[in-house]
Amino acid sequence: MKKIYLLLIINAVLILNASKMFAQNRADTLTNVITLRQSILFALRNQPAVKQASIDQQINERDIRIGLSAWLPQVNSSGVYDHYFKGSPVQSTTPGVVSSIDEYSSLGLQASQVIYNNDVLLASRTANYSRLYYKQNTLSSQINVVSDVSKAFFDVLLSEKQLNIINEDMLRLQRSLKDAYNRYQAGVVDKIDYKQATIALNNEIALRKQTSESINAKLAYLKQIMGLNTKNDITLSYDSTTYEKEAYIDTNQTLNVNNRIEYQLLLTQKNLKNLNVDYYRWGFLPSLSAVGSYNLVYLNTHFSDLYKNAFPSAYGGLSLSLPIFQGTKRLQNLSKAKLDVQRTDLDVINSQNTINTEYVQALASYKSNYINWQILKQNVDLAKDVYNVVSLQYREGVKTYLDVIVAQSDLRTSELNYYNSLFQLLSSKIDLKKALGTLAVE
Repeated sequence: MKKIYLLLIINAVLILNASKMFAQNRADTLTNVITLRQSILFALRNQPAVKQASIDQQINERDIRIGLSAWLPQVNSSGVYDHYFKGSPVQSTTPGVVSSIDEYSSLGLQASQVIYNNDVLLASRTANYSRLYYKQNTLSSQINVVSDVSKAFFDVLLSEKQLNIINEDMLRLQRSLKDAYNRYQAGVVDKIDYKQATIALNNEIALRKQTSESINAKLAYLKQIMGLNTKNDITLSYDSTTYEKEAYIDTNQTLNVNNRIEYQLLLTQKNLKNLNVDYYRWGFLPSLSAVGSYNLVYLNTHFSDLYKNAFPSAYGGLSLSLPIFQGTKRLQNLSKAKLDVQRTDLDVINSQNTINTEYVQALASYKSNYINWQILKQNVDLAKDVYNVVSLQYREGVKTYLDVIVAQSDLRTSELNYYNSLFQLLSSKIDLKKALGTLAVE
C-alpha cells in the first residue's frame, strides 16, 4: 500500500512539472492573415523593447522591496568555539584560585529594529514615484511600438497597392501591345507603335520585380518590430474604404503637454530628484534603532563536557548613531542634488518647447497631406475617363499610340499618387495623435 501511495505522489509531481514546462514553453501564436489591430496586440506582447520595459518594472519592484526590508526587524544568530592550546586564565568561583579554561563557546541571538534612519526613509518616500516612473517607461515603450508597427504596416500596404496597380497597368499595356501589333500587321501603322508598347511593358515588368522585392524587405522589418519570428509567413488584411474613413481627425484639438508620456516621465524624475535633495538636507539627523541580544556562554577544560553547563546573558536597549563631521561631504552632495534638480527644470522647459514644435509640425503635415489626398482622389477618376476615351479613339484610328502611352502613364501615376497620399495621411495621423499624447495603447 505504501508503494502505491509513493507511485501516485511521484506521478503527480511529474505531471505538475510537465504542465509547468508546457506553460513556460508555449509560444504566442498568430494567424497567417492579420489586421493592423492584431499586429499591434501581438507586438505589445512580444516586442523585445516592451518586454524589457516590463522586466525593468519588475526589477524596480524588487529594489523597492529590498530598500523597504530595512524597516522590518533584523534578527541574526552567531556561534563561536575556541580552543586554547596554552589555556586561558579565568577567575574561578573560589576567591584567589585561578583555573585554566581550554574550551570556550558561545551561542547568541541578536535583534534590531530601525526607529529612524535616513536611508530607509528615502527608500520609503521614493517607492511610489519609482513605481510610477517605470510604469510610465513601459507605457512609453508601448506607445512607440504602436506608432512604429502602424507605420510599418501602412508601408507594406502601400507597396502591395503599388504592386496591384502595376499589375493592372501591365494588363493594359499587354492589350495595347496586342492592338499595336495587330494594326502593324494590318499595315495601318508602322512598327514603332508596338515597339514602344514593348518598351513600356518591359519597364513595367522591371518595376514589378523591384516593388515585389521591396515588399519582402518591408515585411521583414514589420516582423522585426512586432517581435515575430522571421520564418512565419503573414499576409496583411485591410479594407481601403475603412482606412479612408479612419483618415480623418479633429484638427481643432488643443495641445496639452501633460498628456505626453515624455513630459510625465520628466516630472516624475524631478520628484525623485527633489526627494534626493531632502535626503542630503536631513542627513545630519541621527540614526536610532532598538537592539537586543541573548547569549549562552560555555566554558570547560574538556570538550566533551563543554556544553553541559551554560551561562546565559541578555540585554536590550537603544543604539544611536550621530554624524558629527564628514568633511563637508553631505553639504557637497546637497549642492550637487540641487544642481541636478535645476538641470531637470531646464529639461522640462526644453521638453515643452520640443513638444510644441512636434505638434505644429505634425499638424501642418497632416493638413497638407489631407488636402493632397483630396485632390489626388479626384485625379484618379479623371485619369480613368481620359484613358478609356483615348484607348477607344486609338482603336478607331483617331488618336496616336503616343496619346495612349501618355494616358496610361497618367492613370498609373494618379493611382500610385493617390494611395501614396492615403497612407502618408494615415501615417501623419499617427504622428499627430502621438504629438497630442492621445495615441492609445490598444
